[in-house]
Amino acid sequence: MPSGSPFGLDALPYGVFATEDSRPGVGVRIGEHALSLAALDPPAPLADLDLFATGSLDRMMAAGPDVWAEVRAWVRGVLTRPDPDVAAQLVPLAEVDLSMPFTVADYVDFYSSEHHADNVGRIFRPGTAPLPEHWKHLPIGYHGRAGTVFPSGTDVVRPCGLRRSTEGRPPTFGPTRTLDIEAEVGFVVGTPSPLGTRVPSSDVSHHVFGVVLVNDWSARDVQAYESAPLGPFLGKSFATSMSTWVLPLAALEGARVTPPRRDVPLAEHLADDPEEPWGLDLDLTVSWNSTVVSRPPFAGMYWTPAQQLAHLTSNGASLRTGDLFASGTVSGPERGERGSLLELSWNGAEQVRLADGSLRTFLDDGDTVTVSATAPGPGGVRVGLGEVTGRVLPAV
Repeated sequence: MPSGSPFGLDALPYGVFATEDSRPGVGVRIGEHALSLAALDPPAPLADLDLFATGSLDRMMAAGPDVWAEVRAWVRGVLTRPDPDVAAQLVPLAEVDLSMPFTVADYVDFYSSEHHADNVGRIFRPGTAPLPEHWKHLPIGYHGRAGTVFPSGTDVVRPCGLRRSTEGRPPTFGPTRTLDIEAEVGFVVGTPSPLGTRVPSSDVSHHVFGVVLVNDWSARDVQAYESAPLGPFLGKSFATSMSTWVLPLAALEGARVTPPRRDVPLAEHLADDPEEPWGLDLDLTVSWNSTVVSRPPFAGMYWTPAQQLAHLTSNGASLRTGDLFASGTVSGPERGERGSLLELSWNGAEQVRLADGSLRTFLDDGDTVTVSATAPGPGGVRVGLGEVTGRVLPAV
């Protein structure tokens, strides 16, 4: 087994991949290799559930936390016992073709970093209170478009839309001039909930199967024109990239931390449980054309995934297997910790220097952005969350 790898036995993220000799099936990542679970013989009762040869994680996600724990224990056992048959199934990552790991049922994106929200408020509403009055009372979010959530590596075509013109003139339609990224963490629902019921924050580990990295691509000029009085629509719905490896939520037990101190009272269903904190100590890295431009820390996120889950079901909305809810842009207090180019360039007023010497503000055609992350694991090891990457293509 790989020593010191963030993809050792404490991680074991799931993915769906094919090889030159096999059809897509469920597997796990171990170090720089992938192991097909579809090629192995699981023990009863897992063998009767047919979880791995379906070309999707959907069936395993829907099976619930007891099955998730059984699968994880079985995989760890398989990988810790010397077995030449298992060793023969290990395939270098360069030889696997990863695909979308699950069917996205619904997509919700939150706005949970106080540092990000404060920066956005100061950029667009100078001289006024940067945070909306209700921001610290509920996790603000918008309902995105599930059909445009793409796996990592999918190219992103520069979107077109209506953009504000000079005062007194009608808007113009054309390619966005301010294409941006948002470094985020996504949470994948496995166990559904009935319509008309609320999911308490204490049940997050019963419903959330795993964690992915998300890049919520944003056309800032299109978004700015359309977002009054409602929220994001076409400025966001053209593309959301997601990592192809899904880290089990259980792999982040060692990363759980107390969230930031609350300075306003919270509604009962959103109150933090001091005995079961759901802040997460994740370290993200944003690379722009291979230049690291930001290292956003997730531990400072004001709203936790448990609170987000409780909020999105607080009106009785049901959960479905494959629902994806994302954290919103992860930003810290320092300039080098901002998770969007809007903040890094202060809406174009400040330039970002890349390794090739170029000075940039927003994305050009041909640019590639990668978001990666790790978390603390047991015994001082780091646990990897994989990465999400995308390249910008010209508008059509």
